[in-house]
Amino acid sequence: MENIVIVGSGPAGLTAAIYAARAGLNPVVIDGLQPGGQLTQTTDVENFPGFENPVTGTELVSTMRKQAERFDVRFMMDAVTASDFSGPVKKLSLMMNGTLEARTVVIATGASARYLGLDSEEQLKGRGVSACATCDGSFFKGQRVAVIGGGDTAMEDALYLSRLAEQVTVVHRRDAFRASKIMVDRVLSASNIDVIWDSVVEEILDVSKGEVTGLRLKNVKTGEISERSVQGVFVAIGHIPNTEPFKGQIELDSEGYVVAQDTRTSAAGVFAAGDVQDRFFKQAITSAGTGCVAALQAERYLATLG
Repeated sequence: MENIVIVGSGPAGLTAAIYAARAGLNPVVIDGLQPGGQLTQTTDVENFPGFENPVTGTELVSTMRKQAERFDVRFMMDAVTASDFSGPVKKLSLMMNGTLEARTVVIATGASARYLGLDSEEQLKGRGVSACATCDGSFFKGQRVAVIGGGDTAMEDALYLSRLAEQVTVVHRRDAFRASKIMVDRVLSASNIDVIWDSVVEEILDVSKGEVTGLRLKNVKTGEISERSVQGVFVAIGHIPNTEPFKGQIELDSEGYVVAQDTRTSAAGVFAAGDVQDRFFKQAITSAGTGCVAALQAERYLATLG
């Protein structure tokens, strides 16, 4: 029987582990299928407080992990496949190590960005391809970039990037955006944002150089192929919260994100932190902040159990 099990080892999970360990709760962290989370796919992080110079996402997570290990946090290289939060004892079914029981659980499994599924996209992630404009936009100051998508996230990304980049091109597969009218109006009125309608990305160029040089596009109505020169590509077609093992055990919203109030979920003793409960900000620092809150909430909950 564990006092607290933290599912996920990104900034949210590691911060929760540090706080829980300092509170004497002897936490266990389940690494998950992607130890370190999405941050490990980011090249340079220059907006995390306390780091004067940019660090890679992997370096930042590694530093946080070493800090957690200094407090004797235990790590399990495993993944949760199912859960049972129906009683006071929380049960987690693991991929390799059977069932883990705990008095409290912090879910910090994150959310996975939806990508286009192109081989060239995969090869150029972190080399001009990103799913986070606020994370990586500053690396493209004065350059030409593209945003792929047509929802509010794509509009927000395009507007954010328009303040940094020379030119922003929004590529959308339909002839109208699905985003809110106010966001669409702002994008269409921006002087350095243009839109390519009815088009999909066929290829991201140039893999051979190891950096993005452009896009090959296909018009879905005419079949016409064209190319656009850009140095950065921001994919904004949504995220998939990693909540599959917890369905039916806690309340999720229509998109699958955990519904949480100050990290408290609908199941007593179960808390959620980071991108798994954050539909909007998705920053390393906000994830770390909610990880702290989740650990403090778990500590208080355990105190009520005596």
